[in-house]
Amino acid sequence: MKIIPAKTPGFVKTLFPKFVWNINTKKKELYLTFDDGPTPEITDWVLQTLQEYNAKATFFCIGKNIESHPDIFQSILKQGHSVGNHTYNHLKGWKTKTKDYIDDVERTQNLMNSKIENHRSSLENLFRPPYGKFKSKQSRVLQELGYEIVLWDVLSYDWDKSISEKACLENIIPKAKEGSIIVFHDSIKASKNLKYVLPKVLDYYSKKEFGFKALSKSILE
Repeated sequence: MKIIPAKTPGFVKTLFPKFVWNINTKKKELYLTFDDGPTPEITDWVLQTLQEYNAKATFFCIGKNIESHPDIFQSILKQGHSVGNHTYNHLKGWKTKTKDYIDDVERTQNLMNSKIENHRSSLENLFRPPYGKFKSKQSRVLQELGYEIVLWDVLSYDWDKSISEKACLENIIPKAKEGSIIVFHDSIKASKNLKYVLPKVLDYYSKKEFGFKALSKSILE
């Protein structure tokens, strides 16, 4: 059951203006993002599918998954995608003490720094809170530490097994428009819907002459 709408209402964005919800542009550009990886097979499939459309994206990675699958993390970087921080343990911010939450985020950032090698320009201090929720104090501390907090304009609900593949696709088309940040998940739970939806989204918007770009601080400024 969807509680959060697939398309983020404008009034929600105005309530939290310091968060990144979409990119302010009139260019035909979309910003695909993938949460919860790296995941064997699923992330590899996403990378291959993106490559077929010459599409770049942003992967918000869980620290423990980076540690378990460093080769996939390197593949993301080598193919020119951006990476962001999604905490080390996929924490629920509202159930976690602020210090513990920040320590978890910083643990992931330090891990990413150690793995970045010669792809340093791909590390942009981007952060997305798991579940899109955290305490206001946690967000404030993260911003003071230099993180850009990235939420979304369009939520695919690909992880929700109660939603059909077609309904998942309709969460995106035609809601996504110029500058939309779209959330997918490169996870086992989301794989059935993702494998149906992602190629169709790439094909639909490619035919409308959209490009697919990775997020970076220069774009967010």
